[in-house]
Amino acid sequence: MKKAIFKISKIFLTPIIAFFCAFPVFSLEYEEVIDSLSTAFSTLIDANEGMTTFRTLYIPCGGRSEALGSAFTALADDVSYIEYNAAASSILDESELGVFHNSWISDASMDTVSYAFRHHDFGFGAQVKCFYVEFIERDFFEDVAKDYYSETTATLNFSYNLFSGYDFKGLALGLNLKGAYRDMPDYTDNDTGDLIDNSGLMQSAFAFMADFGILMRFNLWKYYSSREPNFRIGISANNFGCAFTNLGSTGLQLDDPLPSRFAFGLSYKPVMPLVISFEFQQPINLFNPSLSEKWALGSGFLVQCTDFFALEGGFLLRGASPRFTMGAEFIINSYYINVNYTFDATSSSTPVNRISVSAKVSLGDGGRADQQKVIDALYSEGLNYYAHGDMDKAISSWQKILEINKFFEPARKGIASAKTTLKLQEDILQANFFD
Repeated sequence: MKKAIFKISKIFLTPIIAFFCAFPVFSLEYEEVIDSLSTAFSTLIDANEGMTTFRTLYIPCGGRSEALGSAFTALADDVSYIEYNAAASSILDESELGVFHNSWISDASMDTVSYAFRHHDFGFGAQVKCFYVEFIERDFFEDVAKDYYSETTATLNFSYNLFSGYDFKGLALGLNLKGAYRDMPDYTDNDTGDLIDNSGLMQSAFAFMADFGILMRFNLWKYYSSREPNFRIGISANNFGCAFTNLGSTGLQLDDPLPSRFAFGLSYKPVMPLVISFEFQQPINLFNPSLSEKWALGSGFLVQCTDFFALEGGFLLRGASPRFTMGAEFIINSYYINVNYTFDATSSSTPVNRISVSAKVSLGDGGRADQQKVIDALYSEGLNYYAHGDMDKAISSWQKILEINKFFEPARKGIASAKTTLKLQEDILQANFFD
């Protein structure tokens, strides 16, 4: 079975890797490549594309999540989860701090700082991301207005993992509360050429929204030994809220709808080095559902080549413009460095201008690994007592485990088995006494 899994993995990875290896050839005939892709996906042109505001919410921060084709709603295993599934902070292995830079188009960039913290089954996260591009207004001779257009989004995340245990890993639920601000620079009067004070403010906007997430983990078709669950299902609802344009003295006016969406994702780890993820997204126009954009599909893979290096790749199809991504992640002690290259028919003007980089640092697991070592030692101690027939000491060792983690089912089952053995021994002794 393992050989079959590796063959499937090879079939899955080979065409994707070959595609990225062919990029130098593509760069020689870039226009032809774009034309071919446009023709191939022309039936998916979306007439409702671009009818929402705060479109920068679609731009990924970068890192592992973008490298996997943004198919991250189910996997959500690092600090970039906050854009995809609000439930993930309660099940992260370690607390993390990450910084991301995504170089978009025409000198536009997205910079992000994210933080995630977990305490037992409670998770907390925070993120600030800022999209910015230089805004220059020129007359015939010189620059008359020069500033930056920007959209900034701040997020607070809360999540909790319900019913977590040894066999069933729990049902994680999460909530993001988000606020965004669009900053439009001032511009000049067409007649006089003078800068109009607060003219940009009239086109600036605020947005308030929320995300909701669900994440489940369990074992399915697993061909390696590990306590980690190898199959994940994620469901999320993102960017549900409204935006308001700032009209100065006349107050606020309801803006266009936000890019709200539902997402459903699967993540599968059949063997230790390989993770495969899939995702389906359905945008929803909250003001007029009939004007909702078309669905989007994403898929990705991660191959842990060594303890310090992972290869990542993905594909995202939204509308008629496909996006291919290849990334590499380097691990040095507690630091994770990720570099991605994206071939994006949506935004690229040259084949090499879509680069994102990220750096993450692990802030530890809050002592969970040390606690697990204590539990494992006590469990082994109990098994040794049980094997030598000392049921009372075995029960005592396993009860200490339940004081640390009441959901450790092997200890609970061991106690039940030891008590059954003691009862059987007592019954035998009584039977011998009457004989």
